[in-house]
Amino acid sequence: MDRAHHLPADAADPAERKARVALRAALALLVPLARWLVHNGVPYSSFAPALKSVFVEAARRELADSGGKQTDSALSVLSGVHRRDIRALADDAHTQAQPKAPSVASQVFTRWLTDSELRDKADRPIALPKSGPAPSFEALARQVSSDVHPRTLLAEMLRLELVRVDDDTVHLLAHAFVPQHGFDEMAELFAANAADHLAAAVHNLRSEGDDKMLEQSMFASGLSPRSTQALGALARRLWRGALQQMVREATPRYQHDQQAAQGTMRMRFGVYYYSEPLLDGSAPSAAAAASAPARDTRTPRGRAPHASTPARSTTRRRKPARTPR
Repeated sequence: MDRAHHLPADAADPAERKARVALRAALALLVPLARWLVHNGVPYSSFAPALKSVFVEAARRELADSGGKQTDSALSVLSGVHRRDIRALADDAHTQAQPKAPSVASQVFTRWLTDSELRDKADRPIALPKSGPAPSFEALARQVSSDVHPRTLLAEMLRLELVRVDDDTVHLLAHAFVPQHGFDEMAELFAANAADHLAAAVHNLRSEGDDKMLEQSMFASGLSPRSTQALGALARRLWRGALQQMVREATPRYQHDQQAAQGTMRMRFGVYYYSEPLLDGSAPSAAAAASAPARDTRTPRGRAPHASTPARSTTRRRKPARTPR
């Protein structure tokens, strides 16, 4: 039985209080994940046993970071998983692999979307001839990969509904690489993006120094559906600009680091926007909050914008409001 789950609210031991707070926060994070699992036919009875391998892998990484010896006993103490289960999971404990490299289709899509040579005067992606010298789809595909034939790549991007072909001209259809077909592809993107977002937040909670990662958000409640739709459209426009600038900076850096054999790191830069109806009984509030782990910002009482850190509130609200995240 999980000790932290049954701790009294006034637990005196700082470690126990910290465990209780961490568990409560984790349960809140799991609500949307549990809804997705239930929607796709994964009950608690299937999910709970599968967590054993996750906790064993987490314990392995903790021991590796601390220089501890990875024995079955050490893993059992740290993870709470019985040693016999750890032995049974020995072949599967390392199945949580590094994220897959971006597909060639996504690389071509991103290059086309962000390369200034492939944009018109209105800063929109231009249509490309199917073949021929640059600028053409064939030339773009060969710039990205010499292993996949441009014709095969075009067929894949057509399948994903990322492009349209009119006669011998290829048009880019989407503003973001989101596969329109294939549950596996969508689930893979979901896992990679959400895991890295959560990893950045966890890093900031554990960090004691100045190496905090960017993990910020802006929050507001008491808006109309029309306002949330308009703000959602604004978020997509802001993301497109940020994506283009980041790719333009990252591409030459990647090429330089590969040539210098210094490519030992990976990164992910993302953004999200979410809206939903207020829960019954929620008090509408015009307050907005920006989660800023690296900065402690205060604003006067009564003004709409205010900032807070994930671990500690740095502002005061006029009155508490129950608002969903």
